[in-house]
Amino acid sequence: MITFMMDTVTSGELPRAGVPRAWWLPFGLLIVAYLPALADLVGDWYHDSNYSHGFLIPIISGYLLYRKKGIIVERISGPDRAGLWMVAAGLLLFIAANGAAEYFTLRLSLVVTLFGLVFYLFGRRVIKCCWFEIAFLIFMIPIPYVIYYAATFPMQIVASKIAVGLLNLLGAGAVRQGNIIHLGGISLEVAEACSGIRSLVSLAALGALYAYLSLRHTTGRILLFLATAPIAILANVVRVFVSSVLAYAVAIDVTVEPMHTIMGLSVFVVALIMLAVAAAILRRVFE
Repeated sequence: MITFMMDTVTSGELPRAGVPRAWWLPFGLLIVAYLPALADLVGDWYHDSNYSHGFLIPIISGYLLYRKKGIIVERISGPDRAGLWMVAAGLLLFIAANGAAEYFTLRLSLVVTLFGLVFYLFGRRVIKCCWFEIAFLIFMIPIPYVIYYAATFPMQIVASKIAVGLLNLLGAGAVRQGNIIHLGGISLEVAEACSGIRSLVSLAALGALYAYLSLRHTTGRILLFLATAPIAILANVVRVFVSSVLAYAVAIDVTVEPMHTIMGLSVFVVALIMLAVAAAILRRVFE
């Protein structure tokens, strides 16, 4: 019955005020099918501070779609069968992920299936208008822990190496032992939480959003998004360097509150400044 209604409504017959109510049924079924996965996802946001930004991602995506609601309704052209391929791909990922108990693939399949449903039901003109808002939902998914832990230690080493190099340029006589910095009579460990991986995960989402909103040229947007990785690493190096200087020169214990939180927030402040500078440069180059 639903298929019949979709096939008989043409772009010229679509109501200007909205879309047929029956078209929302597949989205309701999608939510029901993914309800256990969504509950686990929200649990990860709540219990893991690395991904607490996940609460904001659907809100931001929904707000961006709301801003475009008039344009979206005007561009609805009816069902596009090309979207069925994406729906099929998403469902295959869903089945495979459930069979293997692989959470990242399961959650990714939700975004893929949602993208395909919008494509199929509303047409390619709509998907061209709101592809970013749907794809942005990928940032609400925690990265696989095997990748997270594989990237953490190398980032700890990079941050400690560069920080030691900068300290020695100032004549501090710092020595590095793995991810531990020996400076005078003190030793500072660049711990897992200080590796920069946390800021990289959340900054990637922020960088994608900032690139989309602040730049018009596709190449500029891509370059700004790719720049979030080195920016996150550099911002974390600044944090480790400043923490070392404060501990050595001023004898401030940067591992206790509120200094630890302040130094953590400084990573985002430095990263945002770098992101704004990079955006300004790319805007002048491409626009």
